[in-house]
Formats: sequence, C-alpha cells, structure tokens
Amino acid sequence: MATNDETGQAARHFTTPGAPPPVGPPVDPTAGPGARMPRWLPRAMVLALALIAVFQLGSWAFHQLTGLLINVLIAFFLALAVEPAVSWMAARGVRRGLGTFLVILAVLIMAAGFVTLLGSMLAGQIIKIVEDFPAYLDSVISWINAHFHTELRRVDIQEGLLRSDWLRNYVQNSATGVLDVSAQVLGGLFQVLTVGLFSFYFAADGPRLRRTVCSLLPPARQAEVLRAWEIAVNKTGAYLYSRGLMALVSGLAHFVLLEFLEVPYAPVLAVWVGLVSQFIPTIGTYLAGALPMLIAFTVDPWYALWVLIFVVFYQQFENYVLQPKLTSKTVDIHPAVAFGSVVAGTALLGAVGALIAIPAIATLQAFLGAYVKRYDVTDDPRVHGHQGPGGEPGVLTRARRLWGRRPRVVRPRGDDPTAS
Repeated sequence: MATNDETGQAARHFTTPGAPPPVGPPVDPTAGPGARMPRWLPRAMVLALALIAVFQLGSWAFHQLTGLLINVLIAFFLALAVEPAVSWMAARGVRRGLGTFLVILAVLIMAAGFVTLLGSMLAGQIIKIVEDFPAYLDSVISWINAHFHTELRRVDIQEGLLRSDWLRNYVQNSATGVLDVSAQVLGGLFQVLTVGLFSFYFAADGPRLRRTVCSLLPPARQAEVLRAWEIAVNKTGAYLYSRGLMALVSGLAHFVLLEFLEVPYAPVLAVWVGLVSQFIPTIGTYLAGALPMLIAFTVDPWYALWVLIFVVFYQQFENYVLQPKLTSKTVDIHPAVAFGSVVAGTALLGAVGALIAIPAIATLQAFLGAYVKRYDVTDDPRVHGHQGPGGEPGVLTRARRLWGRRPRVVRPRGDDPTAS
C-alpha cells in the first residue's frame, strides 16, 4: 500500500515542468479496499446471464421441436411437388383447396395401395416359407449327413430349438416389444397426418403465403424471393415427375422379365423395383433388385441369376440412355453431385434428407446459375482432353487422325475415268 509521502512525490513529479512522465500506470489516489465496482459491471453480468439463459432455452426448444420442424420441411417440399398440378387445376376453374385435396388424396391412395400389396406379398411369402420349412430342413439334413457322414435328425434339431434359451428369450422380448411397435405405428400415423395437413395448407394457400412473405420485404427483395420460389417449385415438381416416369418404365421392364420367368407377385415386385430404384439414387436399383432376386431364388436359383444380370444391364441402359433424355430439361445434376447430396442429406436428416437432397440441390444450382456470371471457354485442346503430355496429342487422337486419312488415288495421264 502506497504511503502519503509516496503519493505526494508522484504528484509533484507529475506536475514538475519539463520532467518526464513516470514509468507505469498512473497511481489512483482513490484505489483501495473500499473502492466501488464500476456501474456497468452488474448490468454486463446480468446481460451475459440472460443471453446464456436464452441460448439454453432456445437449444432445448429446438431439440424438442426437431420432429415437428422435420415434418414441416417434408410438407413444404411435398407442397412444392404438388404445386404445378394444383395450379393447373386452379387455372381451369377448380378451387385451390379442392384441387389440393384431390391431389393429396390420390397420392395417399397410391401409397396405401402399394403398402397393402407389398404387405400381402410379404405375408404370403412368409407363410409359404413357414409351410415349406420342414422340407427345406430335411434337404439340408440329408445333404449334411451325406457329405459329413453324420446322423442328424429333424426331430432332434426341433427339440433342441424349442428347449434353447435363445428361443425363450426371443419370445419374451417379442412379447414385451408389442407395445413399443404399437406406439411406433401410432406415432407414424400421426406424422403422416401432420405432414398431410401442413402440405395441404402450404399448397392450398400458396399465393397467400407468398404474399405474406413478400409484404415483409422491399420490392427488390420481393422479386428475388418470388424467383427463388418459382425455381423451387419447377425443380421439385420436375424431379418428382421425371422420377415417376422413369419408375414407370423401370417397373414395366422388370414386370415383363418377372412374368416371363413366372416369378410370383410380379406386379408388386415391379412396382417395388420402380419406386425404390428411382427415389434412392445410384444404388437404389441394386437395393430394389434384391427382393425380386430373393423371390426368384425360391422358384429356381438360375432365375435369381437372370434377374441379377437384367438389373445390372438395365441400370447401365438407364444411366446412359434413358435418364439423360428424360432429365435433360428437368433436373440436370451430375451423378457424383447427386450421390454426394444424398449422402450429406442422410447424414443431416436421415431418410428425409435422402429424399429431399436432390430437389434441394437442383433448386440451389438453378438459383445460383441465375446470378453467377459465366464466361466463354477458350478453344484449347486441353479443355477437351484430347492433348497428351508436353503439348502432344494423345495416342487415341493420333490413331483416329491416321484412320481418318484416305489415300489419294493417282491416275495415269491420258486415262479418262468417264470413258466407256
């Protein structure tokens, strides 16, 4: 603690004319144990605590409302998809509410019919497998006894399975999980109703919603918002309609194959392949082909091989012939970008992100393409990829040039090619 003499010396040193200023911060004569805290400090502490509380409350509310926000996002993209059909009906005198109801009802009827057919097919196959299980088990036991010189019997195996702890635990867990499955089914139905309700309002009141959003923005921003909205509607609708058309073609092609091979449930399997292969990009065809291969294997193992070969060849035909022609004027996205967007959407939102990733990326690409300035590319062989290292043309290019040269025929003088 500074004494009075030291304080006075510091003050005299400060006021002495021509003396250099003291080294270090100036001494505050009022500093001491009884000094008051600054007036702004309590308010700053209260403000910091309030900001932390608001952040924690917002984070908690966001986590609690994540399910609702995802449902609203799905409903918004579904409303964008049905917007062209609703607008087409509204232009012909149908009220937007009635048109939206008819479109959503048609979608729900098709989805319910598909699920019903698929469930009946799976139930029939499960019943068939259960009925034929003793015959399969006898054939497997016979093969094992013949090759490994054992004396297994089906009765011993069945008794061992019935007395095993694994089967007892499985039955108990299945019994306790019935309530969980029922709760999940009810939760899924509630989500479907929520998505359908929000989709109906977004599509039916689309003009009113756009007018409300634009009323909060200046005129210049209103034009940009309406342009982005129009691009989103066009790209989302075009994506779903083009995928639906390709799903129809894929389903018909696989239906012809399955009917020719006399595979049971060919119509349902064709619809399954068409939908899954088109709405799960890149690997959807192979995932969709697994179920027809399994059903065909129960008829004849060679049929499963034929289905696999057809799936592989059709995938190549679709990628290089069918898809470029159908999507060139709707949603033109590079396959690598599409696959990366699906992976990113799955990582962020799961299955929902995988479904809406491609229309979202297509909308963003089209919106950026309207504002990003592009320049003409110089006519350089390196741009086209026809030039080899060191500025020399590639081997294939040189071979093509040599092949394209025609030898010139030299005729002797005096010959008349038109003479008879």
